[in-house]
Amino acid sequence: MKKALGFLFVIVSLSANAQIQIGKASFYADRFEGNPTASGEKYRANKLTAAHKTLPFGTKVRVTNLANNESVVVTINDRGPYAEGRVIDLSKIAAEKLNFFNQGTAEVKLEIVDATDGTGDNQPVPVDHVVVDDKETYDFDIARIEPSGFGIQLGTYQELVNVMKIADNLKNAYKKRVAVQVKILNGVKFYSILLIGFNKREKAQSMMADIKKKFPDSFVIDFSK
Repeated sequence: MKKALGFLFVIVSLSANAQIQIGKASFYADRFEGNPTASGEKYRANKLTAAHKTLPFGTKVRVTNLANNESVVVTINDRGPYAEGRVIDLSKIAAEKLNFFNQGTAEVKLEIVDATDGTGDNQPVPVDHVVVDDKETYDFDIARIEPSGFGIQLGTYQELVNVMKIADNLKNAYKKRVAVQVKILNGVKFYSILLIGFNKREKAQSMMADIKKKFPDSFVIDFSK
């Protein structure tokens, strides 16, 4: 039987040229101190960290408060924010350095300054080591699609061959449609693997509980936003 891998070609909302995103920033409430983030690290109010919906964990982002031009560099280690119109959720100390702590939110500019994983490699940390045999051949159909409902992002990779290997395995393991989303960070293409076709967030979250055992960076995506 022919195995078809569905590919979703979408550029993330960061500009491909300047790598800039503009929107509202918020910050973590005190009650989250010590709670685990999506990356597994514990949130600490005195660390320069932040949550973003799509950027790989370890990405360093310069955040500039457009009201006063104050800037700070933070490391992405969590997912969110999920409030409409907000692009980043900052640690308490980052909000203080940007001088919007009393206001609660601020209009900010995001610029990616380092898309590494913190070890010097210019790519996100792979979820696991992918073994690829010489001269592997894949038969797949490519279609550019506009997904609806909800999906699960499992991981982000730079090598397309790794994406195809994992996508092929996922189709058999989870019986869901597999898609690949193209992202551009600092002019470099990365590929995020998605499971799509969930009509309710609860169904995606239910499956993600099992997926996180192998793909700890996975999170739910709402395609309506």
